[in-house]
Amino acid sequence: MSTPVRVRFCPSPTGSPHVGLVRTALFNWAFARHHGGQIVFRMEDTDKERSTRESYDAILELWRWLGLDWDEGIEVGGPHGPYLQSERGDIYRDVLDRLHESSYTYDCYCTTEEVDARRKASGSKMQGYDGFCRELSEEQRAAFEAEDRKPVVRFRMPDGSITWDDLVRGDITFDTVNVPDFALSRANGDPLYTLVNPVDDALMEVTHVLRGEDLLSSTPRQLALFDALVDLGIATAVPAYGHLPYVMGQGNKKLSKRDPEAHALAYREQGFVPEGLLNYLALLGWSIAPDRDVFSMAEMIEAFDIKDVNPNPARFDLKKAEAINTSQLRLLPLDEITHRALPFLKAAGVVGDPVSDADAQLLELAMPLVGERINKLTEAAPMLGFLFVDEADFAREEELDDAAKDVVKAAHDALAGLDTWSTAAIDEALRASLIEGLGLKPRVAFGPVRIAISGRKVSPPLFESMELLGRERSLTRLHDAMSD
Repeated sequence: MSTPVRVRFCPSPTGSPHVGLVRTALFNWAFARHHGGQIVFRMEDTDKERSTRESYDAILELWRWLGLDWDEGIEVGGPHGPYLQSERGDIYRDVLDRLHESSYTYDCYCTTEEVDARRKASGSKMQGYDGFCRELSEEQRAAFEAEDRKPVVRFRMPDGSITWDDLVRGDITFDTVNVPDFALSRANGDPLYTLVNPVDDALMEVTHVLRGEDLLSSTPRQLALFDALVDLGIATAVPAYGHLPYVMGQGNKKLSKRDPEAHALAYREQGFVPEGLLNYLALLGWSIAPDRDVFSMAEMIEAFDIKDVNPNPARFDLKKAEAINTSQLRLLPLDEITHRALPFLKAAGVVGDPVSDADAQLLELAMPLVGERINKLTEAAPMLGFLFVDEADFAREEELDDAAKDVVKAAHDALAGLDTWSTAAIDEALRASLIEGLGLKPRVAFGPVRIAISGRKVSPPLFESMELLGRERSLTRLHDAMSD
């Protein structure tokens, strides 16, 4: 592109970060990186009642975990700060003054009840403000002020229509008769999102605004305000807008903050890898190829074209997200899987913090047994726990019936006399005893042994696990299981 691309991340710190927010940030990030552009990260915290430090920190934590880096803004700095809207009050007041001096705005003293009453009296179906205060006389203004009314500042929408070439949806036109004059500040003077968002985009020189479809209806207002900002020399140009498709949940409804799958940080806690979550979210409205779902972020950057984004709603499918995560996990080297699983192993008490030398050695030998079997990092702890637990704390998920105990006894007797304690020797002895000797099928033969050794029906490969567990511990667990 001839103009250097500048996009922005502008979340509001008002709750747990939503996967739809991440998808929007991801598309902005891929778009900017594809074009060699810059990303500005600011926080839109004008909602004083709902904005919290906890949410602010959670967003930063999420962005760092995902690897969505930025070039200017929060914690990075830059020439267009501050990057918290709550610290930009003087900037917004100055812009409001300049808009007022040029008659782009006017003071509105109406209450919501008065507007509703006029709408009912006229039979109008038009929602929003009716323009009553657009041309107040001095007498009317004095009367309102005598009642100690504090006005809000409203922007005068121009007559006619507003059209833009949406980067995702093509040409869109709104007749401004259907876009009422809108408030830019509260009666106490605090600026509203309708002012601060376009002003920040203008002053931070944002060239492209990629945002959710739910904000499309407000775009005519932003474009009209941007034209005014350009006219006043506050903005140099109007950015290009693109509106990304809805992310839908179950029942064909928009994915809500109340839906458990909407909370982005929960996926880290559930053992997703960032590559998996980002890969899946990229598929919500875009694809790298018709027959390919798994790709790296580097490949996404190389291929991403905003024109390829599908404007139709995209449905969030948790099973598909988990499958993509599994595919991304399989692409990681074993030492990287171990590194990422370590916090979960520590949290579950499988290994200590710091990890002892003995546990580190055992973990190095054990991870190859589960690296290609786990679908999430959280699954490493229950899969490996039986190798690290003290014998006094070892417990089985279920008790064995008499038939299963007979199998375990046969396994114990077959293994007790082994000269060499190795995977191959254990394999040979158990197959000879349980399959050839007792005539059992492998599932029936090895299932009780697996429970006796690991405590679970699902474990890493049995014979390899017993070699790592060692002769003494393995025989003790078999003995205890058949004796209970």
